[in-house]
Amino acid sequence: MKISTKGRYGLTVIVELGRKYGEGPVPLRKIAEEQNLSEAYLEQLIPPLRNSGLVKSVRGAYGGYKLAKDPSEITAGDIIRLLEGPIQLVEGLDDDEIPQRELWKRIGDAIRGVLDHTTIKDLIEFDDSSAADEYMFYI
Repeated sequence: MKISTKGRYGLTVIVELGRKYGEGPVPLRKIAEEQNLSEAYLEQLIPPLRNSGLVKSVRGAYGGYKLAKDPSEITAGDIIRLLEGPIQLVEGLDDDEIPQRELWKRIGDAIRGVLDHTTIKDLIEFDDSSAADEYMFYI
């Protein structure tokens, strides 16, 4: 499974809108500038996010976009499925032997579990100082 720029940038937009949740609409121009991304590309990601009810648009001079739900109610899996489609590790599992099929299923379940249990609020509040220690190897 490979997440494209569509999924990555879409998740970035949602996280940035989550950071400003409750403060009013945020122009995509601002997100594009802060994250060094193409505003035109971000504009292409908004329609599915808006049509799904995750994002609301506000027109006018002080308009932009805002989350339609609290960041704790939106998961990374919601965004990835919406922009990338079903989360599927391997196609044609029926052709594989049972042990391999079970392995691919377990890996897919683990990926879906992480995506479905990681909320936008979790990503906003992530503290990378503690994450570095989790993967430290000592010899």
